[in-house]
Amino acid sequence: MIFDDILGYDSIKKYLKDSVEAQRIPHAQLFVGNEGSGTLPMAIAYASHILCKDESSCLLKCNNLSHPDLHFVFPTAITTKVKKDPISALFLDEWRKFIKDKPYGSLFDWYQQLGIENKQGNIGVNEAKDITSKLSLKAFEGGYKVMVIWMAEKMNTESANKLLKLLEEPPQRTIFLLVTEDESSILDTIRSRCQILRFPPLSEKAIKEGLVKRGVAENEAVKLAVRAQGNFNKALSFLENTDEENIFEKWFITWVRSAYRAKGNKSSIHGLLQWSEEIAASGRETQKQFLLYCIEVFRQALLMNYNSASLVYSEFKDSSFKLEKFAPFVHGNNIQQIHQQLEEALFHVERNGNAKIIFTDLSIKLTRLLHTK
Repeated sequence: MIFDDILGYDSIKKYLKDSVEAQRIPHAQLFVGNEGSGTLPMAIAYASHILCKDESSCLLKCNNLSHPDLHFVFPTAITTKVKKDPISALFLDEWRKFIKDKPYGSLFDWYQQLGIENKQGNIGVNEAKDITSKLSLKAFEGGYKVMVIWMAEKMNTESANKLLKLLEEPPQRTIFLLVTEDESSILDTIRSRCQILRFPPLSEKAIKEGLVKRGVAENEAVKLAVRAQGNFNKALSFLENTDEENIFEKWFITWVRSAYRAKGNKSSIHGLLQWSEEIAASGRETQKQFLLYCIEVFRQALLMNYNSASLVYSEFKDSSFKLEKFAPFVHGNNIQQIHQQLEEALFHVERNGNAKIIFTDLSIKLTRLLHTK
């Protein structure tokens, strides 16, 4: 993967190239960007440039993620393949396939690749020990060693503290590239030792051009780029018309209809309880993705209600549900509380709360909020 493969960010690419040419490469860098912005492929392209410059055989090894001085760390969990002490080195085949198929993929996409979408992965202390062991060796090809840590916010405290020691006293000619979507979750002591590079959301132009290169008609690419809101992974998921979005739409429609009917109607409460049980039966990562989906749909409804239809891109396949008819129920007197309740539910799901209780409580609160005048 080279810089030309990466969508947008011309100024960032120039800055990274110049740092290599001037031989002024910070030993620890933190790439911060939202899902689908391209921070991971940019880190790989940068690592390839550090290790290879323009040497073709070297670039081929980097492109295959098989260069001996290019190392990767990413969240893992116990799987049917690895039943004890999972570390990244045990999942390199899956990682290479993931990068090849979905270089802009999300953490949830990665969990699906591993078959652990019902679990929450992390970067544990065994991973930190493996990093220390690998980086204690000399570079195979006599140059730099590059360690890319994807979703660095998933490091647990013990792992982060061990990494901190390496950042304080880095091995010679070793570059750390930490990639994160949540800068605030990185230890302050680690952030203070990294040069931070923040990636804004991808431009609609960059997303459109990326889609056109994949054979999408230009007018369709423009629509998808607007809907994607700076997230190329989301644009691709719209293109693929995945089953996930369909099930989220079904859950959302059932939820808001049941919640609206439930006020003053005891029998409708049973529908909300059944809905909560269905969501609770899915994996935690699916629950988190659904809550994020709900936050976005409520935001779109608010825009529709306040005459900003040009900014609305949500489209429902269920013809019986019209966003313009739902929009009047989302307004300035309830949107803040709705958003707060969804964020709180997301917080509790992330911390392994009881999903049935979380979603039942959320539903009862939504029943009251939807009737706010």
